Amino acid sequence: MLKSKIAQGFSPGMLLAIFVVIQFFRPAKNQDSQQDATQDIATIYPMPDSVQHMMQLACYDCHSNHTRYPWYAEIQPVGWLLNKHVQEGRQELNFQEYGKYSFRRQRNKLKRMKEQITAGKMPLSSYTLLHPEARLTPAQKQAILTWIDSTLTKI
Repeated sequence: MLKSKIAQGFSPGMLLAIFVVIQFFRPAKNQDSQQDATQDIATIYPMPDSVQHMMQLACYDCHSNHTRYPWYAEIQPVGWLLNKHVQEGRQELNFQEYGKYSFRRQRNKLKRMKEQITAGKMPLSSYTLLHPEARLTPAQKQAILTWIDSTLTKI
């Protein structure tokens, strides 16, 4: 049905023209060049280097002020979808602004992180599909969970 509507309303040339035109409408990238590490979760609650490295690979693209964009982010509408996803992720949790959260919110975010990792909901499977380096092994997940538990007992 969609195919027939497209066939009735848009010629292939018109679709190509629309595709070309939308390439000029690019979202602003999430790439803060002046990163302030003083509010980063790793500064507020020190973690082993291995845990920090895992979290940077698996979490920071969507949950920080600096995203490493893949090449296909340059193609619209994929770039728009990625931008929306990153904005939602940062709004939910931003590791680089963790120190700005209230103590209660910090504690709740740690608990929520634990729930998400334990349930296998984070990192998102849609993200790890295209970013295999973000896949966490059971041992890596356990290392992050151990750090979360340790941190929760201290705060």
